[in-house]
Amino acid sequence: MKRSMDFTMSRPNLVKAGQEVEITEGILKTAGNYYYTIEPAVAMSANYRKNQRLVSRKGIVTEVGETPRGYFVRVEFDEPDKRV
Repeated sequence: MKRSMDFTMSRPNLVKAGQEVEITEGILKTAGNYYYTIEPAVAMSANYRKNQRLVSRKGIVTEVGETPRGYFVRVEFDEPDKRV
């Protein structure tokens, strides 16, 4: 199953579409939420609840763009189907 995730990026041209990226997971201990970083500290995701955790640690950049709020990176992951 494919899963896409958006990351915010502070500067352009740090990654390109088609590039494989490595992801690390962090945890916000006070809230119990998880966040993800494209390494080496290129971009950061939003916060996700435990049931939304990412299993994969590598993905493919499918889109890099700019909005009025800044730059973003969309990454697609191969994730196992969580349905029972």
